[in-house]
Order: sequence, then structure tokens, then C-alpha cells
Amino acid sequence: MNEFPILSLMTFLPLIGAVLLLLVRGQSEAAMFRIKMVALLVSGLTFILSVVMLVNFDPLIAEFQFVEKKIWFESVGISYHMGIDGISLFFVVLSAFLTPICILASWNSVSMRLKEYLIAFLMLETFMIGTFCALDAILFYLFFEGVLIPMFIIIGVWGGERRVYASFKFFLYTLLGSVLMLVALLTMIAQTGTADIPTLMGAEFPPHMQMWLWLAFFSSFAVKMPMWPVHTWLPDAHVEAPTAGSVILAGVLLKMGGYGFLRFSVPMFPDATEYFIPMVFGLSVIAIIYTSLVALAQQDMKKMIAYSSVAHMGFVTLGIFSLNMQGVQGAVFQMISHGVVSAALFLAIGVVYNRLHTREINRYGNLSKNMPIYACVFVILMLGSVGLPGTSGFVGEFLALLGAYKVDTLTATLAATGVVLGAAYMLLLTRKLVFGPKVNDDAAAMSDMSFVEKAYFLPLVVLVLWLGVAPAYVLDRTAPAIENLLEQYHTKLGTQVPQVPQVQNEPVENEMGE
Repeated sequence: MNEFPILSLMTFLPLIGAVLLLLVRGQSEAAMFRIKMVALLVSGLTFILSVVMLVNFDPLIAEFQFVEKKIWFESVGISYHMGIDGISLFFVVLSAFLTPICILASWNSVSMRLKEYLIAFLMLETFMIGTFCALDAILFYLFFEGVLIPMFIIIGVWGGERRVYASFKFFLYTLLGSVLMLVALLTMIAQTGTADIPTLMGAEFPPHMQMWLWLAFFSSFAVKMPMWPVHTWLPDAHVEAPTAGSVILAGVLLKMGGYGFLRFSVPMFPDATEYFIPMVFGLSVIAIIYTSLVALAQQDMKKMIAYSSVAHMGFVTLGIFSLNMQGVQGAVFQMISHGVVSAALFLAIGVVYNRLHTREINRYGNLSKNMPIYACVFVILMLGSVGLPGTSGFVGEFLALLGAYKVDTLTATLAATGVVLGAAYMLLLTRKLVFGPKVNDDAAAMSDMSFVEKAYFLPLVVLVLWLGVAPAYVLDRTAPAIENLLEQYHTKLGTQVPQVPQVQNEPVENEMGE
């Protein structure tokens, strides 16, 4: 299987699908149906390939697997180099999983320029998967920045009333930081003579250079996550984006920042990482507490979930920069869990918005009476968002806080208040939306979820519960790569890798002393 170019096939199959959509002519209902089916089949096949990759992934190997490499420019060390490890594995699967769900969610809600809309989503899928598979720095940059183009178009063309403002704000914020990252990448290539990411991970950069390089990468990844105070583009982008655009934005695009920290900042610049840990911890705590309080004051459902995403990403940065096994595993798990839960919450908001065409919380109430299935789904997703034990949200937040607690007790204690605040605003939303008093006849007359809506919510709800009760499937596959990352980091620093304490099984004496 390692000799089969499955990563290239997954990456560029959606792009081939986008070209096929260009060949479909006509504006009739039959033509529109063919366009939808082509997009759904291509994205579905890509997801099947990701499952094949997941099944064939060896969970005991820390090195990159399914590696493909072809030299492009030997003189400057640039090549087409693809591969995945335990850190990138589930982000590839998540990207392939959410795309067909987005197409299903847009099945009846998007009619204007449908072909162009689906082409943009298939192109977006190519860039997302390519970002997590690229093992060449320049190739990574092309995919990483390529994501901006289709998302800019999706928000700017199919968004709400302030879509142009939101799309330009999103584009300018993310582009500015990425320009600095490009300068850093070119500096590193000039210093080492290669753009190969595994080689750069093992390179030794002078401490004074590490500081500037780390800050350049931080400017890009912090905006992408986003971290406080460069998070202000996110609520606008979420509110104005169509439902499927918000799903991809929260489910995958925000994870690129955390992935970048793990792939570049931590292994390549360990001295700078160690120096900036207090700053990242401080920004993470502010993000968790401040944006949770802002979410608590929102009257727009999308804005509330958008601000909650910033708070959840605060747990991610907290876990990553704790730089111990529990913290980093918690950060990776939290990104995967948040990708599923936040995507499902935005889809849930889209369900009621398509019926009543408003996101104002006070316009809804008592949906448990006329939409019982929707109410049940929403409550499960709410519990996953607040991190109830038995749901996916609990595992990531608990491990991230545990990792941070081992490094800084005060930081972990302050961050833990975000769990309480998260429960407060999500319970408030659920009470008003699902169990509150009847507000108007329009909300009371809304029909329950359709067959298509049930079809794409079912796997999301199953994943939220399954990841909560059986997290070992993910943790076992991420552990070797994270152990390797931490060992590399601490070896460069000359420090000892924090060990997970092992429980010793001591013989127990009975009452007779035997």
C-alpha cells in the first residue's frame, strides 16, 4: 500500500471533479442534479480513499507513511514530497469526511451559481488535504495559502449582507501573517539548502535566528487558529459565510494553525518555543476566558459558536505548548473533536435558519415540541461542546488541562474556568432554543429534520459519542508521532522528555498477611 500514490490521488481527485463539473452544461433541473451528484460522488470517493488510508496506517510507526517524493528543483532542494504521520492522519480524514457532508447540507439551500459553488468546495478540499500531506515547505505553503482563494470566494459570493467586508477581512488578516511566513521559509531554505520538512525538523538553527523565524511563523499560525487578539476576523467570517462555509472554516481551516505549530514551530525552533511559552500560555488563558464571556453576551447563534471556537482553540495552544505527552495528545484530540462538534453545531444552526431565516436566539423557543429529533441532536452536540464525560469534547480538554497543570498550575486553573463558562453559554443557548417558551407561531410551525438532514447528522452524532467512549483509537495512532516530536524537541534543548507515570501493580496482602 505504501507504494500506491494514495495521498496524491486523494489530494487531486477533487480537483479532477471540479474540472468535470465545468463540462456539465445547462441550467435545467436535470443538469443541476447531475452537478450535485458529480460533486457528491467525487467527494464521497475521496472519503473512501481516506478510510482505506486509515485502515492501512501502521499505528506503531512514528515515521511518515505513504511517502511520495519527486525532485522538482534539485539546486534549491524543492520537491514534490507527500506523506503523513499520526499527527496529520486524522486531519486528512476529517477534511475528506466533512466535504461530502457540506455538499449534502447545500443540496436544497444553494441554487444561485450552483456549479461555481461546488467547484469552489472541491478546490478547497484539494488544498486542505494537500496542506496536511505536504512534506516540502514550499509545497506546504502553496496548499496552505491556496485555501484562502476558494474560501474568499465562498464567503464573498454566497455569504450574507456584509459578505464582501467579511471576505476581505478574512483574506487580509490571513494573508499578512502568511507573507512573513514565506520570508521565514525562504530564509530557512537559504540556510539549509533544502525545503524538505523532515530535514528541516532535524536542522539546527542559531538561537537568535530561531526567535525571528518563530515569530514569523507565529504571525501566520496565530491568525489561522485564531488566537487572541487576532481573532476578530472569525466572527464576521462565520456570520456572513453560508452554512457549509462555516462548517469547513471551523471544522478544518482553524486546525491548520495548530498543525503548523506542531509541524514547524515546535520541532524546528525549540529554543524560541521554550522562550515564548509564557506568552502563549497568557494569550491562551485570555482567549479562553475573554471569548467565553463575549460568547455569553451574544444574541446571534453563529456568533456565539464562533466565539466559542476561539475559546476551544485556546485549549489547543495550551496543550501544544505544555510540551508533554498528555498536553500535546489532548491538543490534537481537541482539534479533531472540535472539528466534528463545531461543524455539526453550525449545521444545526443552518437547519433552523433555512426554515425561519434568522439567527437571533430570541426568535426561537420550545423546538423540542415540534422538532423532537432536532432537539435530541442539538442536546448531544451541546454536551459534546461543553465537554461532558462520555463525549469527544471531554477527552481533549481534560488532557490539555492536565498537560498544562504539570507545567503551570495557575495557568491550568485559570483555563479551567473556561469549561464552566462554556457550559454556561451553551446551556443558555439550548434552554432558549430547545426548551424555552413558545416565542412565535413561525418557530412553532417549523418541521422536523428531513431525511437528508438526518443522513448527514447521524455520522456526526455517532462520532461525538464514539470518540468520547473509545478515544484510544485516536490516541494510539497519534502517540508514536507525538513521542517522536517531543523526543526531538527535548534532545535539541538538552532536556529530559517528561515521562507518563506508570502504574505499578503491587501484590496486596490479605488479612492473614499472606
